[in-house]
Formats: sequence, structure tokens, C-alpha cells
Amino acid sequence: MLVLGIETSCDETSAAVVENKVWVRSNIVLTQTKLHEPFGGIVPEIASRKQMEFIAPVVQQALSDAGVTWQDLNAVAVTNRPGLIGSLVVGVSFAKAVALAHNLPLIPVNHLEGHVFSVFLKEQGEGRGTRDAEKANGNRKEWGFPFLCLLVSGGHTELIWVRDVGDYEVLGRTRDDAAGEAFDKVARALGLGFPGGPAIDKASEGGDPNAIAFPRADLTPSLDFSFAGLKTAVVRYLKGLEERLKRKPNPTVADIAASFQEAVVDMLLTNLERAAELTDAERVAIVGGVAANRRLRQKLLSLAEKRGWQLALPELKWCTDNAAMIACAASFRMEKGLAQPNLLFDAYAVAEINDAHP
Repeated sequence: MLVLGIETSCDETSAAVVENKVWVRSNIVLTQTKLHEPFGGIVPEIASRKQMEFIAPVVQQALSDAGVTWQDLNAVAVTNRPGLIGSLVVGVSFAKAVALAHNLPLIPVNHLEGHVFSVFLKEQGEGRGTRDAEKANGNRKEWGFPFLCLLVSGGHTELIWVRDVGDYEVLGRTRDDAAGEAFDKVARALGLGFPGGPAIDKASEGGDPNAIAFPRADLTPSLDFSFAGLKTAVVRYLKGLEERLKRKPNPTVADIAASFQEAVVDMLLTNLERAAELTDAERVAIVGGVAANRRLRQKLLSLAEKRGWQLALPELKWCTDNAAMIACAASFRMEKGLAQPNLLFDAYAVAEINDAHP
């Protein structure tokens, strides 16, 4: 089975061909980071206009790299929720056009579900993308259901109990900023540029994660997250920095970045550990753009080894938005008979992972 995936939920324009659910034949991702850098964040109008320019050549490149033609495909999958509505419409409109033109089934996919299924992606000649984690805890079992998934990205921070394909329970979510959003805002306050996640990660090198005791939000007994207070604490700290610089030892940007990052990681892993106890989870996965953070991966590997979890840490290229995960999710749904091929679905800016609308 060959499925073409199309992903345009934010600023990336991505197309991929996935074979037999998990094997990535090609995956093209065209980012617009440089275009949005001067603005300190994504400008939706710029993103969607550029995606209109890029989408046709990106899809054609994905087919070419995979060595397939339209006639070889079994289906087309496209992200239709959630995301920037203008960007989503570009991808959905293009997918509908090519599916109709080539008489192919079209599968709408939830972007969040795509991230969840990124743990299954693999390429010819490579492992499943979790070999570092497996090596760390000595566990080489094949990945499967059920598993506990921490989805952490620029727009979403959720703990999801994944029972099976299409069967998800959200155990906790952010009540304000997503973790990635907090990274962006703190990076901007520190003058580190955009995107904030990689900028903070790099700036924290050599910094003392315990230099500044930034607060950790604790919403017990809920498994929800809150990052707005932490973000505000960093901004307030920076406002008084001039006075603090007169004292010894002087805080550095590396110390501030490392201390902020440590607080975010601590909150994420505290709730993840609590959720694992609640569900008796033996398999734990972390997905989304923030899953690429080195400190988060480092501490998660240690925690997994301590708790005896089978851990899925996708390769870095599968953490950020990509079309391979969309094709993968659609393929699993098709195998289970849960896909609803049609050309009449809409795009939705806001959606939950369990939303039933196509």
C-alpha cells in the first residue's frame, strides 16, 4: 500500500510517500523559518501564500524521490485539522484536486493523530527511530498498543492514552500556553530569535539549570499543564536583571535559558510519570517539535531506564511537522477500516484528537 501524505497545518509545506503504513519512501519538508524570523513568529498570511507557491513542486518532488507515479498510489492523505486555517485550506484544496483528477481515495487526518503515529515511522536500512531509547533501557520489543504519549509542540501540550488506532483518551492538556509557545516567548524576551525551542536549547549550553529557581506549576490532582506563570516569571526576572548584575555571581543568558528549560522539562516529566502510574503504562512515547529538545530527551531516557519503560523517541526529523506522519496515520486507519474517503470534508482551525468530523 502506497499513500501520499500532504501536511500544511502551519508554515511547513510537506509531502511524503509511505509504504505499508510505516516505511518512508520520501519526505519533503519546505520550511519558511527565514521568512518569519523578522517577525518573531509565524505570520499566517505569509505562510499560506507561500504554501500556494510551493505545494505543487513539493508534491511532485516527493513522488519523484519515492520513484512512484500517481498511478502507483493507493490513496492520498491530508491534514485538515487543527492549524492555521489559511494554510490548511491550501493543503486540503490541493489534495482534493489531485485525488479527483487521479481517481484516488482521499483521507482527512487530524494533525495531532499524525504526531502520535510518528513513533512508527522508519526508513529502509534504518531502525524504527527509537534505537537510542531502546539501547538506553535494554528493551528491544516491537512497538505497539496501548501506549502513553506526551505530545508537546508549539501549539499543543497533551498527555494521551493511546489504546488503539482511533481510540484515544486525553488525560491532561495545557490550560494556557503550549510548551513550545512558552519557548518562543521566552526566547523573544531573551533576544535569542525564532524559533524559540532550538534557540533556548542552544543558548542553554554551558548554563546552570539550577542557577535560578523558576516556579513549576502544580495542578494536582489534575494532569493538566500551565506554562504562562513560568513565562511571566522569566519576564519579571529579566526586568530586574540590571540590579541583579551588580551582585555576584552574575547570571548569564545561558543560566537563564537553562533554568527556564529545566522548569519546563520538570513539569512535563512530572505529569508524564504520574500519568504512567495512573494507566500502568509500560510503553511511553514523546512526540512533537519540543520532543527534539536535548535536555528533555536526556532526562526522559534516564527516567525510562529507572521506571523500566519501553520508550519511543522518534528521530528528530519526525518530531517537527512532516507529511510522513500524516500518511502513516491514514494508513493505520485504512487498515482498521476507520478511514472515511470523501471529497466533502472541511478544514478546521481548532480540533481535538478525538473529534469525529471528517
